[in-house]
Amino acid sequence: MAPVAILLWATTSGHGIAFGGLLSALYGLSSSVVQPVSGRLMDRRGRTAVHLPAAVLNSAFLMALPLANFSGTGVATAIVVAGGLTTPPLEAGLRALWPSVLPDARLRHAALALDTGAQGLLHVVGPLLVAALASAYNPTVALAVTAILGLVGTTVVVLAPPSRRWRPTPSAGARHGAGSRLFNPGLVLLFVSLAGIGFAIGAMNVWSTAMAEHHGQNMLSGIIPAVFSTGSLLGGLVYGCRTWTRTTADRLIIAGAVFFAGWLPLAALPAPFAVIAAVAVPGAFLTVVVACAYVSTDALAPAGRTSEAYAWLILSIGVGQSAGTALAGRLAEQPLTSAMLPAAGAAVALAILLAARRRLGPAGHRPRGPYRCPSGASA
Repeated sequence: MAPVAILLWATTSGHGIAFGGLLSALYGLSSSVVQPVSGRLMDRRGRTAVHLPAAVLNSAFLMALPLANFSGTGVATAIVVAGGLTTPPLEAGLRALWPSVLPDARLRHAALALDTGAQGLLHVVGPLLVAALASAYNPTVALAVTAILGLVGTTVVVLAPPSRRWRPTPSAGARHGAGSRLFNPGLVLLFVSLAGIGFAIGAMNVWSTAMAEHHGQNMLSGIIPAVFSTGSLLGGLVYGCRTWTRTTADRLIIAGAVFFAGWLPLAALPAPFAVIAAVAVPGAFLTVVVACAYVSTDALAPAGRTSEAYAWLILSIGVGQSAGTALAGRLAEQPLTSAMLPAAGAAVALAILLAARRRLGPAGHRPRGPYRCPSGASA
């Protein structure tokens, strides 16, 4: 919700869509950059000690942003960056908890796909709720609701039994020594390609707002990302409930190719209804890309540093998303160019994945056995 609420607040406060895109990009960039630091702190101090203080500060900064109307753009920029830097590192923390919840690697792979797809629910409800609150009331109300929900949601996660039971391992500090170097060529190329995936998503978010302004239909700014995320949810359900025999690298490249192809119809500048239908395709294959990226990261990262590697994966997507948001904001007045930005990011991602195919996992890296949808998971 936060990047969309920040963007709408800026555009309705007289700052313009370009500055709003910049603020939204800065929020995403700062929240991504801090991920590896937060991941290391979680490994050493525990979830609660990191999540709760971050959630309180993040909510306070979001609720303070409307006050920047009386202080200028510099204060607004500082508040947004501070809010991003205090974003709770929930995603990396939750991903690291899966081994303790599902020790079976086959079920964990299926659950990871369902988890990734289910995240689409956040992006379905979030943008729609922001757009609805901004239309019915104003973006300030949307920012306040975003802040409150963020604090409540983080508290729920911290109080969940798997999170409460988790304890830092005594040797966690020693695992960050020179003997367990995190980065290798495969991980670096994977993370760079994911920046292209994030670029496509960030460009789409701003482009959907520009589409809404162009057609005079404010709800488009929420509907387009929501349909994209609905496709992601459905893609996760299908992917997680089926048996696959290809290597993880093959699945990653195939999904990346379809993700790229799904953006191409936007270059024709179709009508709003056609756009809404078209974005569901790349959305469906985004889940496969991200799920396979997590599996590849797990295979390529050294033992004991998977959580930190997950944080770098999230950082890569976030940096790309911020770049796409910022550039799309600058080009919002050029419909054809801005419409091609998501495809451009996806094309870069696919090219890097193809070049890195042999480095994306150990030889013959396949699932350790056929996995099927766990009983009740499809519910």
